[in-house]
Amino acid sequence: MFIQIIEGRCTRRQELRAVLDRWPVELAPGADGWLGGTYGFTDDDLFVAVVRFEDRDAATRNSQRPEQGAWAEAMVAAFDGPVEFHDSDDVTLLFDGGSDDAGFVQVIRGHVDDPGRLRTLIASDPAELHRMRPEIIGASLAIEPDGSFTETVAFTDEASSRRGEQAELPEDVRAELAWALQGATFHDLHEPWFSSP
Repeated sequence: MFIQIIEGRCTRRQELRAVLDRWPVELAPGADGWLGGTYGFTDDDLFVAVVRFEDRDAATRNSQRPEQGAWAEAMVAAFDGPVEFHDSDDVTLLFDGGSDDAGFVQVIRGHVDDPGRLRTLIASDPAELHRMRPEIIGASLAIEPDGSFTETVAFTDEASSRRGEQAELPEDVRAELAWALQGATFHDLHEPWFSSP
């Protein structure tokens, strides 16, 4: 799988949303290998999109289409300033990735010096995680070559997520999470929306 993260400040939310809503209708039919996307705004007007393709080649073919280039120009024009793009084909999924049924999504951006250790943490004992945190209905971890990562976690709803944060975790899990999340930033998407083929 290949994931592209798009983020930037946007106070013209309706304008950007209108451009984004055109993509599944007008461009998705010709985007071979597109698997879906998760989108939302934080309280401080940061827009975050996590777009999934089967692989990097499929994403590249899509970006080379003239109609994609024109659409991307319109999208970028709706932002208040620069837009960041982060690409990764080092992707680990939890519970099949995410869910378009999520009522709350948290996007975590961070950096680690040992990507293999982080992959192991995400993939270890999903049954036990589901028992402890049943409100987590999926997640994806995208790691860039320099160790930067974006984890996208889908929850049933925000209230359940906040209660789950108080769960008592085993000491070894707490230590690994503290290592992985040191210096990370958390972007809460209170009203996420989704698109899929």
